[in-house]
Formats: sequence, structure tokens, C-alpha cells
Amino acid sequence: MGSLAKKGLQQYMMQLQQHPLRTKAITAGVLSAISDIVSQKLTGIQKIQLRRLILKVVFGAAYLGPFGHYFHILLDKLFKGKKDTKTVGKKVLFDQLTASPWNNLTFMLYYGLVVEGRPWHQVKSKVKTDYPKVQLTSWMFWPIVGWINFQYLPLQLRVVFQSFVGFCWGIFLNLRARSMVLPKAE
Repeated sequence: MGSLAKKGLQQYMMQLQQHPLRTKAITAGVLSAISDIVSQKLTGIQKIQLRRLILKVVFGAAYLGPFGHYFHILLDKLFKGKKDTKTVGKKVLFDQLTASPWNNLTFMLYYGLVVEGRPWHQVKSKVKTDYPKVQLTSWMFWPIVGWINFQYLPLQLRVVFQSFVGFCWGIFLNLRARSMVLPKAE
């Protein structure tokens, strides 16, 4: 079994080297799918909602993977690939002030408008109410992930690492989005 896992990892790393964008997009899509399945089960959904699942895969593969791929390339160009403490701090700050708010807002809009198919005024109201809480929670969690990512991982593994951590974050966002839809028990 160990040799099978080792072989699989070697194949994955080879794909990451030869086809980085495609591999990161597929990875983000697969992890988005697993995250959504877990979220659906944790919220008590008995039968997997296939439409929702497919739309979450599309979001991961078409947006999260490619965005992360190009964002990390941009960061390395802006900061010339440096990994000293001061530069890592600047990367984390830049990430948290640009990509983090944008990604959380994009997810909330996509989830409300596309996944749930709600009208703009409802989604706008929900985002206005809940976005600050989501973003503040993000700022308590993701800077640590960013620091580890920028300090210790090579460029080609950063999106993959973020996708794995994002698996957990996706569960949080899904549960958060779901709790905003379900009426509160009184």
C-alpha cells in the first residue's frame, strides 16, 4: 500500500510540474467536491444535492485553482521569490488585504446567486449581514496558513496546500451559508 501511495504522489508531482494550471484546477475542483459532500452530510442533507455539488466543483476548478495559480505567480514576481521574515510578512499582508476579501465575497455571491439561485436583493442582504463575520473569521485563520505557505513551501505546492486547507475552510463557509438560509430554532 505504501508503494501505491508513493507512486500516486510521484505521478501527481509529475503532473504538477508538466501541467501546473490544469493540475491545480482539478485538485481544487476535487477538494471542493469532497468539502461540499462533507458539508451536506454535516448539515443533515440525506441525499446528496447533485446540482449543488457540480456547481461547487465548477467553482473550485474554474475559479479557485486558476486564481490561486496566477495569484501566487504574481506574488513571487512582486516579491522576487524572497522568503525572509519581512518579505513573508508583506506577502501575508498583501494576500489578506486583496485575495482573501475578494475570494470570500466571490464565494458568497456565487453561492447565493448561482448555487442557491436566489435573487440579487436577497443575496445582497445576506452578504451585507454576514460578510463581515466571515471575513473577520478568515483573518483569524488564513494568515497562519499564508505564513506557512509562503515561508516553507515552493511555489508549485502553494495552491495545492491552500486547496487542502481550503477544504476545511470550504466546510466552514458552506455551513455558514447554510445556516443563513435555514430559519433559526426558537
